[in-house]
Amino acid sequence: VQLQASGGGLVEAGGSLRLSCAASGRTNSNYDMGWFRQAPGKEREFVAAIRRRSGVSTWFGDSVKGRFTISIDNARNTVYLQMNNLNPEDTAGYHCAAGWLAGGSPGAYNFWGRGTQVTVSS
Repeated sequence: VQLQASGGGLVEAGGSLRLSCAASGRTNSNYDMGWFRQAPGKEREFVAAIRRRSGVSTWFGDSVKGRFTISIDNARNTVYLQMNNLNPEDTAGYHCAAGWLAGGSPGAYNFWGRGTQVTVSS
């Protein structure tokens, strides 16, 4: 599975961005799709994940709950991360990942894409 993230950029505090992650190759609709972020000098942080088994389930990291949403377009094999009310603490490289029943656990994801940088100015 190959994952390509896009949509990052520079935005002012309070603004919004939508990240996309396009999956190709041996994609599997049973994979959880997740977003993680990492800022310089900080540990990788879980942002959001979506599961498409028995309906759709989503999870969010505490720091983004109520501001970020995650969705998926199955026909396009693309997962989206809508980020609203951004603040400078959201500045990081954002990576998408795919894995079997991975949820919010980065170690459970098998496939990772290159990141897209999000920079939020104050």
